[in-house]
Amino acid sequence: MKKKNNASKGTLKKVLAYVRPYYAGLILSLLCAAVAVVLTLYIPIAVGDAIDHIIEPGNVHLDIIIDILIKIGIAAAVASLIQWIQGVINNKITFGIVRDLRSAAFSKLQQLPVSYSDTNAHGDIVSRIIADADQFSEGLLMGFSQLFTGVITIFGTLLFMFIINWKIALVVVVVTPLSLFAASFIAKRTHSLFSDQAEIRGKQTAFINEIIGNEKVVRAYGHESEAIETFEGYNRELENCSRKAVFFSSIVNPTTRFVNSIVYAGVGLVGALSVIANPVAFTVGNLSVFLSYANQYTKPFNEISGVVTELQNALACASRLFALVEEDPQTPDAPNARVLTEANGNIKIQNISFSYTEDKPLIRDFSISVPHGNRVAIVGPTGCGKTTLIGLLMRFYDVDSGSILVDGTDIRDITRNSLRRSYGMVLQDTWLKTATIKENISIGKPDATDEEIIAAAKASHAHSFIKRLPKGYDTVISDDSGLSQGQKQLLCITRVMLALPPMLILDEATSSIDTRTEMRIQNAFATMMQGRTSFIVAHRLSTIREADLILVMNEGQIVETGTHDSLLKKKGFYAELYNSQFAQ
Repeated sequence: MKKKNNASKGTLKKVLAYVRPYYAGLILSLLCAAVAVVLTLYIPIAVGDAIDHIIEPGNVHLDIIIDILIKIGIAAAVASLIQWIQGVINNKITFGIVRDLRSAAFSKLQQLPVSYSDTNAHGDIVSRIIADADQFSEGLLMGFSQLFTGVITIFGTLLFMFIINWKIALVVVVVTPLSLFAASFIAKRTHSLFSDQAEIRGKQTAFINEIIGNEKVVRAYGHESEAIETFEGYNRELENCSRKAVFFSSIVNPTTRFVNSIVYAGVGLVGALSVIANPVAFTVGNLSVFLSYANQYTKPFNEISGVVTELQNALACASRLFALVEEDPQTPDAPNARVLTEANGNIKIQNISFSYTEDKPLIRDFSISVPHGNRVAIVGPTGCGKTTLIGLLMRFYDVDSGSILVDGTDIRDITRNSLRRSYGMVLQDTWLKTATIKENISIGKPDATDEEIIAAAKASHAHSFIKRLPKGYDTVISDDSGLSQGQKQLLCITRVMLALPPMLILDEATSSIDTRTEMRIQNAFATMMQGRTSFIVAHRLSTIREADLILVMNEGQIVETGTHDSLLKKKGFYAELYNSQFAQ
C-alpha cells in the first residue's frame, strides 16, 4: 500500500509538471472561483437581512426587501457568468494538458526501439494513449472544476461564520475532521484498485485488437468459443476489480453526507438556542445565514470526496501514460553522425553477433562483403535469421558485437533517417495509410509528379487495377479498404519503383502475387536492381537463380555461399532446400 501511495504522489508531481505551462490559466480560474464564491456567499447574508426586515404582520419593510432581492438577482447572475467563464478556462487547461501528454506519448513511440513494439501488446499501447488519456482528462476536469471552488467555499464560509458568531462556528470546525478522515481513509484504498482496473482494461483492449486483426484465422480454425471464453475471463476480472473500486469510492459520499448532516443539525440546535437566549445579538436572519452557510460549507465535502475518487482513477491512468512516455528511447544518433546522401552501396559485415535475448544467441560471428551493384539472395529455413539480418542492415536493431559498414562507414556513425532513406524496402507484410493511392505511392518521394507515379505503377503492373478503382489514383484507401493482399503488395512495390534508392531490400516481396504477375514483376525488379546493391530474402528459390551471390543461412550462421549453379553442384544444404521444392 505504501508503494502505491508513493507511486500516486510521484504521478501527481509529473502531472503538475505538465500543468506548469498553464499556470496563468490556473490563476485566472482561481480568481474566477474566488469571485463566484464571494458572490454566492453574499446571497445568504442578503437573504438573512431581508428576513430581519420582516418583523411582524403589518411591519414589513417591503421597499428594502425589493432592493435586497434586486442585489441578490445581480449577484446570482454575475456568479453564474463567472462560473461559465471558469468552466471554459478549465476545459482549455484540461484538454491542453491531455493533448500535450498524448503528443508526448505518441512522439515517444516514434523514438522507441523496434523491440518495444515487439514485446508489448499493440492493443495495450493503444489503450494507454486513447482510453487512459480519456479517463485522465475526465478526472482532471472534475478536479479543476470542483476542487478549486470547493476549497474556496469551505474557507470562505468558515471565515463568514466566525465573523458572525465564532462560538457556533467552532461546532462546525470540531465536527469537520470526521468528514476529512473518512474521505482520506477510503481514497487511499481506491488508488490501487483503479490502477488494477486500468491495467486489466489494457489487457482486454489488446486481446480485442488481436482477435479482430486475425478474425479470418479465428474463424477458419473454429476458435470462436475459446476466444469468447478468454474474453469473458478478462471481462469477469475487470468486473470484479471495477466493482470493488466503485464500491469503495461510492461509500465516500454517504459517509461525508452523514457527517455533514451532523454539522447541519448541530448548527441548527446551537443557533436556535442562541436566538432564544439573545434575539438581539443573534437574530433569526443570522440563524438563516448560518444554516445556509452550514449547507454550503458541507456541500463541497461531498463534491470533493467525488473529486478525490475521480482523481485516484485519473492518476492511475496517468501513471500508465507516463510509463510509456518515460520508456528509454532508442540509442540516439552519434553527435557527429554522417548524413548518407548518395550511397554507392558497398556493404561490409564484420564478425557481427546478435540475439534478441541473452540466453538464446541467434547470429554469431557473421561476416560478408557485398560490392556495389551486387544482388545478394538470403535463403534458409524459418527462424534461421534472414529477417533479423535485414533488421540489422536497416538498424532496427543494433548488433551486440562486430560492425556493419556502408561505403566504409559504420552504420552507427550514420544517421538512422539517412540510412533508411538509402534503402528501398518491400516486405511480405504490407502497410498502407489512410490516404489516396497517389499519396500512398509517393511516401518515399513526396515531390513526385503524376507522370512519375503512373510510370512507376506501370512498371510494377499496378496501373491496370488502379484505373479500375472508383477515382483511380485519387481513390482513398486504408490498410483494410478491401484491396486484396496482392494489390496491396503491388502498391508497396510501386513505392520502391518510384523512389529508386541506391540499395534495395526485398523480403518475400512477391509472396502474395499470382505467378503470372510475379514473372512480370521479377523482370521489372531485374531492371530496377541494375547498378543497385540488393538483398533478396526468398523462400521460393526459383526467384533467386540470377543472384550474384546466395547466402545460405542456418541457425544464424552462413553455412554456404555461391551462385545458384555452384551451390547445386556442391550438393549441400542449398541443394537439399532447392530439390525439396521441386521434388517429384
